Amino acid sequence: MTIQVPAFVETLDPITLAIPFFTLSVFAEMIHARLTKKTRFETRDTAASLIMGLGNNISSIIFGLLLGGWSVFVYEHRLMDISFAWWVWVVAIFLDDFLYYWSHRFAHTVRWFWADHVVHHSSQHYNLTTALRQPWLSPFTLKFMWLGSAMVFVGFHPAMVAFVGALNLIYQFWIHTEAIKRCPAWFEAIFNTPSHHRVHHATNPLYLDRNYAGIFIIWDKMFGTFQPELDEEPCRYGIVKNLGTYNPIKICLHEWLAIVKDMASAKSIRHAALYLLAPPGWSPDGSRETSRQILAKWEARQAEKPDKAEAAE
Repeated sequence: MTIQVPAFVETLDPITLAIPFFTLSVFAEMIHARLTKKTRFETRDTAASLIMGLGNNISSIIFGLLLGGWSVFVYEHRLMDISFAWWVWVVAIFLDDFLYYWSHRFAHTVRWFWADHVVHHSSQHYNLTTALRQPWLSPFTLKFMWLGSAMVFVGFHPAMVAFVGALNLIYQFWIHTEAIKRCPAWFEAIFNTPSHHRVHHATNPLYLDRNYAGIFIIWDKMFGTFQPELDEEPCRYGIVKNLGTYNPIKICLHEWLAIVKDMASAKSIRHAALYLLAPPGWSPDGSRETSRQILAKWEARQAEKPDKAEAAE
Protein backbone atom coordinates (compact mmCIF):
# COMPACT_ATOMS: atom_id res chain seq x y z
CA MET A 1 0.00 0.00 0.00
CA THR A 2 1.28 3.46 -0.95
CA ILE A 3 0.74 6.14 1.70
CA GLN A 4 0.12 9.62 0.31
CA VAL A 5 2.27 12.13 2.16
CA PRO A 6 0.51 15.48 2.72
CA ALA A 7 2.09 18.36 0.83
CA PHE A 8 2.73 20.42 3.97
CA VAL A 9 4.76 17.57 5.49
CA GLU A 10 6.99 17.42 2.41
CA THR A 11 7.47 21.18 2.08
CA LEU A 12 7.52 22.53 5.65
CA ASP A 13 10.49 22.26 7.99
CA PRO A 14 9.18 23.22 11.46
CA ILE A 15 12.62 23.92 12.92
CA THR A 16 13.62 26.22 10.04
CA LEU A 17 10.35 28.09 10.43
CA ALA A 18 10.97 28.42 14.17
CA ILE A 19 14.44 29.98 13.85
CA PRO A 20 13.13 33.60 13.71
CA PHE A 21 11.07 32.87 16.85
CA PHE A 22 14.13 31.41 18.56
CA THR A 23 16.20 34.47 17.67
CA LEU A 24 13.63 37.02 18.79
CA SER A 25 12.98 35.10 22.00
CA VAL A 26 16.68 35.07 22.91
CA PHE A 27 16.96 38.83 22.40
CA ALA A 28 13.76 39.41 24.36
CA GLU A 29 15.08 37.30 27.24
CA MET A 30 18.36 39.22 27.21
CA ILE A 31 16.47 42.50 27.50
CA HIS A 32 14.32 41.03 30.26
CA ALA A 33 17.44 39.85 32.08
CA ARG A 34 19.01 43.29 31.91
CA LEU A 35 15.87 44.96 33.23
CA THR A 36 14.92 42.49 35.96
CA LYS A 37 18.16 40.61 36.81
CA LYS A 38 16.02 37.44 37.00
CA THR A 39 17.90 35.58 34.26
CA ARG A 40 21.67 35.17 34.06
CA PHE A 41 23.73 35.46 30.90
CA GLU A 42 27.50 35.12 30.61
CA THR A 43 29.01 36.19 27.29
CA ARG A 44 31.43 33.27 26.87
CA ASP A 45 28.86 30.74 28.01
CA THR A 46 26.26 32.12 25.60
CA ALA A 47 28.77 32.07 22.75
CA ALA A 48 29.65 28.44 23.54
CA SER A 49 25.97 27.47 23.50
CA LEU A 50 25.39 29.18 20.15
CA ILE A 51 28.47 27.51 18.63
CA MET A 52 27.28 24.12 19.91
CA GLY A 53 23.90 24.80 18.31
CA LEU A 54 25.51 25.71 15.00
CA GLY A 55 27.66 22.58 15.12
CA ASN A 56 24.58 20.48 15.80
CA ASN A 57 22.92 21.86 12.67
CA ILE A 58 26.01 21.07 10.60
CA SER A 59 26.13 17.59 12.13
CA SER A 60 22.46 17.05 11.21
CA ILE A 61 23.25 17.86 7.59
CA ILE A 62 26.33 15.62 7.52
CA PHE A 63 24.55 12.64 9.08
CA GLY A 64 21.21 13.37 7.44
CA LEU A 65 21.65 10.88 4.60
CA LEU A 66 22.61 8.11 7.03
CA LEU A 67 19.61 8.71 9.29
CA GLY A 68 17.24 9.21 6.39
CA GLY A 69 18.45 6.08 4.66
CA TRP A 70 18.01 4.03 7.81
CA SER A 71 14.45 5.32 8.26
CA VAL A 72 13.58 4.38 4.68
CA PHE A 73 15.06 0.91 5.18
CA VAL A 74 13.09 0.36 8.39
CA TYR A 75 9.89 1.67 6.79
CA GLU A 76 10.22 -0.83 3.97
CA HIS A 77 10.00 -3.56 6.64
CA ARG A 78 7.21 -1.94 8.68
CA LEU A 79 4.63 -4.00 10.53
CA MET A 80 1.61 -2.16 9.13
CA ASP A 81 0.49 0.81 7.05
CA ILE A 82 -0.56 3.85 9.07
CA SER A 83 -2.26 6.80 7.39
CA PHE A 84 -1.94 10.54 7.95
CA ALA A 85 -5.42 10.86 9.48
CA TRP A 86 -5.83 13.65 12.04
CA TRP A 87 -6.13 11.21 14.95
CA VAL A 88 -2.94 9.48 13.84
CA TRP A 89 -1.13 12.79 14.31
CA VAL A 90 -2.42 12.97 17.88
CA VAL A 91 -1.26 9.42 18.57
CA ALA A 92 2.09 10.15 16.93
CA ILE A 93 2.71 13.21 19.11
CA PHE A 94 1.98 11.28 22.31
CA LEU A 95 3.93 8.21 21.22
CA ASP A 96 6.90 10.29 20.12
CA ASP A 97 6.95 12.02 23.50
CA PHE A 98 6.64 8.71 25.32
CA LEU A 99 9.65 7.35 23.45
CA TYR A 100 11.48 10.62 24.02
CA TYR A 101 10.96 10.20 27.76
CA TRP A 102 12.66 6.79 27.74
CA SER A 103 15.41 7.87 25.36
CA HIS A 104 16.08 10.88 27.59
CA ARG A 105 16.03 8.71 30.70
CA PHE A 106 18.57 6.32 29.17
CA ALA A 107 20.70 9.35 28.30
CA HIS A 108 21.05 10.04 32.03
CA THR A 109 21.41 6.47 33.28
CA VAL A 110 23.71 4.88 30.68
CA ARG A 111 27.12 6.52 30.38
CA TRP A 112 27.47 5.73 26.67
CA PHE A 113 24.38 7.85 26.00
CA TRP A 114 25.31 10.43 28.65
CA ALA A 115 28.57 11.11 26.80
CA ASP A 116 26.43 12.67 24.07
CA HIS A 117 23.72 14.27 26.21
CA VAL A 118 26.07 15.82 28.79
CA VAL A 119 26.78 18.56 26.25
CA HIS A 120 23.30 19.94 26.79
CA HIS A 121 23.77 20.02 30.57
CA SER A 122 27.26 21.49 30.60
CA SER A 123 26.23 25.14 31.03
CA GLN A 124 26.10 26.56 34.55
CA HIS A 125 23.53 29.07 33.34
CA TYR A 126 19.92 28.50 32.40
CA ASN A 127 18.48 30.58 29.62
CA LEU A 128 17.13 30.13 26.12
CA THR A 129 20.61 29.79 24.63
CA THR A 130 21.03 26.68 26.82
CA ALA A 131 18.32 25.05 24.69
CA LEU A 132 20.59 25.50 21.68
CA ARG A 133 23.60 23.84 23.37
CA GLN A 134 23.34 20.51 21.59
CA PRO A 135 25.78 17.64 20.84
CA TRP A 136 27.46 17.03 17.51
CA LEU A 137 27.95 13.26 17.57
CA SER A 138 24.51 11.89 18.48
CA PRO A 139 24.42 9.24 15.69
CA PHE A 140 27.45 7.56 17.34
CA THR A 141 25.21 6.46 20.23
CA LEU A 142 23.24 4.35 17.69
CA LYS A 143 19.95 5.19 19.43
CA PHE A 144 18.53 6.06 16.02
CA MET A 145 18.70 2.35 15.14
CA TRP A 146 16.19 1.31 17.79
CA LEU A 147 14.40 4.00 19.83
CA GLY A 148 14.74 6.49 17.00
CA SER A 149 13.10 4.18 14.46
CA ALA A 150 10.56 2.34 16.65
CA MET A 151 7.61 4.34 15.34
CA VAL A 152 8.74 3.89 11.74
CA PHE A 153 8.99 0.14 12.25
CA VAL A 154 5.42 0.05 13.57
CA GLY A 155 4.21 1.83 10.45
CA PHE A 156 4.27 5.59 10.99
CA HIS A 157 5.67 7.30 7.91
CA PRO A 158 9.24 8.63 8.40
CA ALA A 159 8.07 12.08 7.34
CA MET A 160 5.44 12.12 10.09
CA VAL A 161 7.93 10.86 12.67
CA ALA A 162 10.43 13.55 11.69
CA PHE A 163 7.72 16.22 11.77
CA VAL A 164 6.39 15.40 15.24
CA GLY A 165 9.96 15.02 16.51
CA ALA A 166 10.69 18.54 15.30
CA LEU A 167 7.56 19.83 17.05
CA ASN A 168 8.77 18.20 20.26
CA LEU A 169 12.14 19.95 20.01
CA ILE A 170 10.50 23.30 19.25
CA TYR A 171 8.25 22.95 22.29
CA GLN A 172 11.25 22.33 24.53
CA PHE A 173 12.95 25.56 23.50
CA TRP A 174 10.77 27.88 25.58
CA ILE A 175 11.09 25.88 28.81
CA HIS A 176 14.79 26.76 29.12
CA THR A 177 14.28 29.99 31.02
CA GLU A 178 14.21 31.47 34.50
CA ALA A 179 12.05 34.37 33.33
CA ILE A 180 8.85 32.34 33.80
CA LYS A 181 8.32 31.31 37.40
CA ARG A 182 5.20 29.15 37.22
CA CYS A 183 2.47 28.44 34.67
CA PRO A 184 -1.21 27.93 35.60
CA ALA A 185 -1.70 24.89 37.84
CA TRP A 186 -3.62 22.89 35.22
CA PHE A 187 -0.81 23.47 32.71
CA GLU A 188 1.89 22.52 35.22
CA ALA A 189 -0.03 19.30 35.95
CA ILE A 190 0.01 18.08 32.34
CA PHE A 191 2.82 19.75 30.43
CA ASN A 192 6.53 20.22 30.84
CA THR A 193 7.21 23.79 31.93
CA PRO A 194 10.19 26.02 32.75
CA SER A 195 9.75 25.14 36.43
CA HIS A 196 9.80 21.38 35.76
CA HIS A 197 12.72 21.62 33.37
CA ARG A 198 14.80 23.82 35.68
CA VAL A 199 14.70 20.87 38.06
CA HIS A 200 15.96 18.61 35.28
CA HIS A 201 18.97 20.85 34.66
CA ALA A 202 19.81 21.31 38.33
CA THR A 203 22.66 19.56 40.14
CA ASN A 204 21.07 19.72 43.59
CA PRO A 205 21.01 16.12 44.90
CA LEU A 206 17.23 16.27 45.28
CA TYR A 207 16.85 17.24 41.63
CA LEU A 208 19.35 14.93 39.95
CA ASP A 209 17.92 12.72 37.19
CA ARG A 210 14.35 13.98 37.43
CA ASN A 211 11.75 15.32 34.99
CA TYR A 212 12.79 13.69 31.72
CA ALA A 213 9.65 14.77 29.87
CA GLY A 214 9.68 16.45 26.49
CA ILE A 215 6.17 17.88 26.18
CA PHE A 216 4.05 15.98 28.72
CA ILE A 217 5.19 15.82 32.34
CA ILE A 218 2.67 13.01 32.87
CA TRP A 219 5.31 10.43 31.94
CA ASP A 220 7.49 11.41 34.89
CA LYS A 221 4.49 11.21 37.20
CA MET A 222 3.59 7.78 35.82
CA PHE A 223 7.09 6.32 36.11
CA GLY A 224 8.23 7.85 39.39
CA THR A 225 10.76 10.42 38.17
CA PHE A 226 8.81 13.62 38.85
CA GLN A 227 10.16 16.24 41.24
CA PRO A 228 8.56 19.66 41.63
CA GLU A 229 10.71 22.75 41.95
CA LEU A 230 10.84 23.88 45.57
CA ASP A 231 11.19 27.53 46.57
CA GLU A 232 13.40 26.50 49.49
CA GLU A 233 15.75 24.61 47.15
CA PRO A 234 16.95 27.00 44.43
CA CYS A 235 18.35 25.29 41.36
CA ARG A 236 22.10 25.11 40.78
CA TYR A 237 22.88 24.38 37.14
CA GLY A 238 25.56 22.46 35.31
CA ILE A 239 26.90 18.96 35.85
CA VAL A 240 28.18 17.29 39.01
CA LYS A 241 31.78 18.05 38.01
CA ASN A 242 31.67 21.21 35.94
CA LEU A 243 34.03 21.55 32.99
CA GLY A 244 35.50 24.96 33.66
CA THR A 245 35.88 25.62 29.94
CA TYR A 246 33.99 27.32 27.12
CA ASN A 247 35.94 25.48 24.42
CA PRO A 248 33.33 23.87 22.10
CA ILE A 249 35.63 20.98 21.18
CA LYS A 250 36.18 20.09 24.83
CA ILE A 251 32.47 20.49 25.57
CA CYS A 252 31.70 18.10 22.71
CA LEU A 253 34.34 15.45 23.36
CA HIS A 254 35.23 15.49 27.07
CA GLU A 255 33.02 12.59 28.20
CA TRP A 256 33.78 10.44 25.16
CA LEU A 257 37.49 10.84 25.89
CA ALA A 258 36.93 10.09 29.59
CA ILE A 259 35.17 6.84 28.66
CA VAL A 260 38.07 5.78 26.44
CA LYS A 261 40.53 6.57 29.23
CA ASP A 262 38.54 4.63 31.83
CA MET A 263 38.04 1.61 29.59
CA ALA A 264 41.72 1.54 28.69
CA SER A 265 42.65 1.43 32.38
CA ALA A 266 39.99 -1.16 33.32
CA LYS A 267 41.35 -4.31 34.96
CA SER A 268 38.73 -6.63 33.49
CA ILE A 269 36.32 -6.86 30.57
CA ARG A 270 33.43 -6.55 33.01
CA HIS A 271 34.76 -3.28 34.41
CA ALA A 272 35.39 -1.97 30.91
CA ALA A 273 31.79 -2.76 29.96
CA LEU A 274 30.45 -1.10 33.09
CA TYR A 275 32.49 2.04 32.44
CA LEU A 276 30.55 2.18 29.19
CA LEU A 277 27.07 1.02 30.22
CA ALA A 278 26.69 1.72 33.94
CA PRO A 279 25.27 5.05 35.16
CA PRO A 280 27.55 8.09 34.94
CA GLY A 281 29.79 8.26 37.99
CA TRP A 282 30.15 4.49 38.40
CA SER A 283 33.61 3.20 39.28
CA PRO A 284 34.73 -0.26 40.43
CA ASP A 285 36.30 1.02 43.64
CA GLY A 286 33.51 3.44 44.55
CA SER A 287 35.81 6.44 44.29
CA ARG A 288 33.21 8.27 42.23
CA GLU A 289 29.49 8.65 42.83
CA THR A 290 26.41 8.06 40.73
CA SER A 291 23.34 10.27 41.03
CA ARG A 292 21.65 7.70 43.27
CA GLN A 293 24.63 7.61 45.60
CA ILE A 294 24.78 11.40 45.76
CA LEU A 295 21.05 11.52 46.58
CA ALA A 296 21.37 8.78 49.22
CA LYS A 297 24.16 10.65 51.01
CA TRP A 298 22.18 13.89 50.87
CA GLU A 299 19.09 12.18 52.28
CA ALA A 300 21.20 10.68 55.07
CA ARG A 301 22.50 14.15 55.97
CA GLN A 302 18.96 15.53 55.95
CA ALA A 303 17.79 12.74 58.24
CA GLU A 304 20.51 13.57 60.76
CA LYS A 305 19.59 17.25 61.07
CA PRO A 306 16.56 16.85 63.40
CA ASP A 307 18.61 14.56 65.68
CA LYS A 308 21.32 17.19 65.94
CA ALA A 309 18.75 19.87 66.73
CA GLU A 310 17.23 17.70 69.49
CA ALA A 311 20.68 16.93 70.89
CA ALA A 312 21.47 20.63 71.07
CA GLU A 313 18.36 21.23 73.14
